[in-house]
Amino acid sequence: MNEGQGAAPARENRVLLCVLDDTEELDVALDYASMRSRRTGARVGLLYVLEKPDEFQHWAAVGDLMREEARAEAERRLQDAADRVRRLSGLTPLFYIREGERGEEMVEQVLEDRDIAFLILAANTGNQGPGPLITQITGRAISRLHIPVVVVPGNMSEEEIRSFA
Repeated sequence: MNEGQGAAPARENRVLLCVLDDTEELDVALDYASMRSRRTGARVGLLYVLEKPDEFQHWAAVGDLMREEARAEAERRLQDAADRVRRLSGLTPLFYIREGERGEEMVEQVLEDRDIAFLILAANTGNQGPGPLITQITGRAISRLHIPVVVVPGNMSEEEIRSFA
């Protein structure tokens, strides 16, 4: 490999955080983070937030089964995203699983982990606005963060992502 190509050595333990959700533009955020990881040596972090099920004491066994199924789904989704990240960055990503409301848990993860250097989100390209996480982050939550937030247009091509990452 020629000098200047491939992954750069990591500076400290920097993490580029992506939040997994069910949006089409998630792949764009993962690709951007992965390509930036390859260029900078930072690790990609993948956050999956389990929505808290309603708690019913008399249905505890059902609640436990729902939690186990949600956890298994989270692990499957994290592995799928990790495969994509490894293929593009050459590095194994970090996994974070939290339980609660996605936007709030995203902010809490950033506040708790000082290695997270960037939050990378992809914007919805439809008429419904940029998406709930971006709306939340650019509202009141932005004042709580200590890192840059990168909003990648959800309709970027792989070539465009490569040129900006």
